[in-house]
Amino acid sequence: MQQARLREVRWEAEGILAFRLEPPDGGGFPAFTAGAHIDVELGAGLTRSYSLLSDPARRDGYEIAVQLEPGSRGGSRAIHERWRPGDMVSISAPRNHFPLVEDAPHSVLIAGGIGITPMLSMIARLEALGRSWELHYAVRTRARGAFLDRLEPYPSAGVTIDDEPETPRLDLERILASAGDAHVYCCGPQGMLDRYRSLGEGLGERLHYEYFAADTEVARDGGYQLRLAKRGVTLDVDAGESMLDALLNAGVDVGFACSEGICGSCRVAVLDGVPDHRDLFLTEPEKQENRSIMVCCSGSRSPVLTLDL
Repeated sequence: MQQARLREVRWEAEGILAFRLEPPDGGGFPAFTAGAHIDVELGAGLTRSYSLLSDPARRDGYEIAVQLEPGSRGGSRAIHERWRPGDMVSISAPRNHFPLVEDAPHSVLIAGGIGITPMLSMIARLEALGRSWELHYAVRTRARGAFLDRLEPYPSAGVTIDDEPETPRLDLERILASAGDAHVYCCGPQGMLDRYRSLGEGLGERLHYEYFAADTEVARDGGYQLRLAKRGVTLDVDAGESMLDALLNAGVDVGFACSEGICGSCRVAVLDGVPDHRDLFLTEPEKQENRSIMVCCSGSRSPVLTLDL
């Protein structure tokens, strides 16, 4: 982790604040690629991941946006209530699980709500490259539409506002059917992503997506054992305890960030046993293979699960 100074807090839309982070020494942050995110340390073992929405060409600061979730377990609420200009915060170097294919003949960007954030860095990069792109951005109300002002200069950016019938409707089936040889990207709520993945199945590797929130429940039933192959030890996972809890309590250093099975930071190889997958990161074929697991949220369907740890 590295230190960053909170330079600016800006209201962007109903329930959404944008934050600009800068190096405390006035230097530059590590470079990042469009679609990347950073992990933010919020204290008491709480870490959350947020997409970088700033221009990848600039290293003098990072921009993120945080939507206040009604059921926040301390992440978005802590940021909205506590972060103030001048504060020092701990952040990770950028990582990218949602990379932009820069040499694609055309890029189609689809966003729902706060899912617009990674698209903004993609737009900046595509513009710098002189590449062809289009954006389809859906929000429930104009008041909840973040960064609408940034999109105004672009004729290829279309906005759907659900309660304004005169705005164009978001037709995922039509968009994906007419994608041609374009690469298509989507970030939004689970319902949108599920339909997008189903309709775009035929696009194969040209179909890209990133969830921004999980509505799955962390597996805490317990009643199974974790066998750690490299360490030669076996751990009991008790009822009410997550797999990650058991590992951390045993002193096993496991990387994790979102704690919701979204970012992929806690992916661990499975050597034997049947996981109870609760994440949104692995594809369905990957889940069926049972060769890896997101330990932050998933459990075990077998009495013993052997991990490559």
